[in-house]
Amino acid sequence: MKKGKIGVQMMMLKGKVEELGVYETMRKIQELGYHAVEVSQIPMTAENVSELKRASADFNIEIAALSAAVDPMLPDAPGETLSKDFEKIVNDCKELNCNFLRIGMMPLNIMGDKEQIMTFIDKAEGLAERLAEHGIDLYYHTHHLEFQKFDGEYLLDMIKNNTSKLGFELDVHWIQRAGENPVEFVKQYAGRVSLLHLKDYRIGQMDLSEVDFKDIAKFMQIFTNTIEFAEVGEGNLNMPAIIEAGLESGAQYFLVEQDDVYGRDPFDCLKTSADNLRKLGYSDWF
Repeated sequence: MKKGKIGVQMMMLKGKVEELGVYETMRKIQELGYHAVEVSQIPMTAENVSELKRASADFNIEIAALSAAVDPMLPDAPGETLSKDFEKIVNDCKELNCNFLRIGMMPLNIMGDKEQIMTFIDKAEGLAERLAEHGIDLYYHTHHLEFQKFDGEYLLDMIKNNTSKLGFELDVHWIQRAGENPVEFVKQYAGRVSLLHLKDYRIGQMDLSEVDFKDIAKFMQIFTNTIEFAEVGEGNLNMPAIIEAGLESGAQYFLVEQDDVYGRDPFDCLKTSADNLRKLGYSDWF
């Protein structure tokens, strides 16, 4: 029976990496039963790359994907980009035996400008073609902002319809937040998706302890911001149907992610997600 591989999006653990280092963080990931990671928001210093490599071998953890921006998220923002650090990023992929590279987002300052978006799409497709020569596939990760419409078309569909080499890393929480059904939407990207973010969607409780009800604007802000990032299985999404749709659509890696853990230890959140995924019948996907 066909199956995928469940892993961890390490953006959740950037604080742990600062505290424990890459190697010990990876040891803990393995103790929780995960054997694949996507590396994001962790500085790709020579030391971190070498520790990722050592931990990958010692703990039998695949480096499923690395992250790289096309251009800085905002003008002059720090960090590596494919535009100026192409060779270094390719070398990191080779060093870590990793064939997937993902773009976390397009630069925020161009997201409202159709012309600049089209320029970005062309650039990303060109980079995908260049990376393919090195055996590396390039993917674009989605949030809710890619569901803005330009002349009636989602920004995300504009990227899909104007590229053939670039793939997609769909994030099911953000698809839900954008008002689409994640199960049906993932199917529309069949053949273009190898990486899927498993992140649940929960309506949290309102904290009204500080609210003066004469300040309706403040109340409305709390009222409309109750959506939370939930551990897999702790929210409202139909995870088995999503995972099935992902598998049918070509997803190979199913990466657990939670943008905010609301004061919990991220390792505890990852354990909750793993326990729930096992209960749902995905033990052999770890």
